[in-house]
Amino acid sequence: MTGNLNNSTTPPVDVVIMAAGKGTRMKSRLPKVLHQLAGRALVQHVVDTAADLSARQVTVITGHGAEEVEAALKASAKGEFVLNFVRQEPQLGTGHAVQQTVPVLQNDGVVVILSGDVPLTQADTLRQLIAASAGTQLALLTIDFANPTGYGRIARSGDAVQSIVEQKDATPEQLAITEVYSGIMAVPALQLKRWLARLDNHNAQGEYYLTQIVAFAVADGVPVVAHKITDAVQVAGVNSPVQLAELERACQQRLALQLMEQGVRLADPARLDVRGQLQCAQDVSIDVNCVFEGEVSLGEGVRVGANCVIKNASIAAGAVIHPFTHIEGGQPGSKDAVEVGAGALIGPFARLRPGARLGAEVHIGNFVEVKNSTLAKGAKANHLAYLGDATLGERVNYGAGSITANYDGAFKHRTIIEADVHIGSNCVLIAPVTIGAGGTVGGGSTLTKNTAPLALTVARGRQISIPNWKRPSK
Repeated sequence: MTGNLNNSTTPPVDVVIMAAGKGTRMKSRLPKVLHQLAGRALVQHVVDTAADLSARQVTVITGHGAEEVEAALKASAKGEFVLNFVRQEPQLGTGHAVQQTVPVLQNDGVVVILSGDVPLTQADTLRQLIAASAGTQLALLTIDFANPTGYGRIARSGDAVQSIVEQKDATPEQLAITEVYSGIMAVPALQLKRWLARLDNHNAQGEYYLTQIVAFAVADGVPVVAHKITDAVQVAGVNSPVQLAELERACQQRLALQLMEQGVRLADPARLDVRGQLQCAQDVSIDVNCVFEGEVSLGEGVRVGANCVIKNASIAAGAVIHPFTHIEGGQPGSKDAVEVGAGALIGPFARLRPGARLGAEVHIGNFVEVKNSTLAKGAKANHLAYLGDATLGERVNYGAGSITANYDGAFKHRTIIEADVHIGSNCVLIAPVTIGAGGTVGGGSTLTKNTAPLALTVARGRQISIPNWKRPSK
């Protein structure tokens, strides 16, 4: 089930995300919901899911670390929906948290309530939950757990849901119930507002439980329905570093499965980390221990060797990224993104930094670093070299140990190496400088001036040999 839920036959969807908790068990100064899973903050996963639902507005309830959480979400906002923030201070329970959203909720919507530390709920699951609500019913997302300790139990009369009983308020019979409330619900906004106004804290915790609204719905004759799922990962929350690591592995396993179903060859699905978006064409192969960050696209037949880290890069068809290569592009679509052309060979142990743009069949070898430089088709820098702020023409051969000296202590300058130039080993090209097409620079040269096309340029001290010379001795 896909598509925009906000049409003429369905009410608008407004999402509420609870993100006020301190996360004491994380033992971190960072607010819990900002800890990263697969390269994104936990709460960002939830916000992105809301975007997939075509939500009209998303209201995030903040508390602990509110300024940090709000700043992070504002920075990543794409304008797909209205983003609201409300604060829960002090924190008196889940019902009290959602009460803070009443002033911003519109009466005509269906409210989907999510948790900022439950990152892997799928949009299709929520669409099914919203459909179960039908704009008039209270719909709960539930699941059966063999060990339901800590969760609110679903109390039924026959098939009808009667209430959610919190762990500390449950009788022994109720504690034996295995169907639990996930913390996720879809509820008509107007009804939600009325029920929130009736909450009390007459319970073992002395808190205002959101789950109390189930009993109110039953009393008011509003049907309460449960949409039960079997995938525990979708309702798993994060309360400790151990749980975060477990969910990271579950997330990566899911991503690996998706890639393999698309035809990607993974040497070992358990040794892959995707911390962003990875797009793969046909016949891509990825060896073990590779990390993909930001936005990465791999063209048809691309091969990525073991232990590579690739961030914000576009790699064209047939390119080979040899083991231990580090590619780090800037923001996608910017001048700092990294591009690798068709049939290029990169690595092993190469480093491509922001702004590296390599044409077709370019070779970048071991221990070569490229930054803010363009290399045209067939250019090669195969060993132990640095190219910074440089433009290389087609078929340039850049020698081992050579560098562009691009920084004068205050400003960066550009080196231009025209087509078919051969740069010998251990050369220093002090920018700004242009090496004319077809020219050759002798090994060990330090160049400070432009050279003419087709010229041989040598700029080094004369070799002197003193026969029968003896070293000083004591």
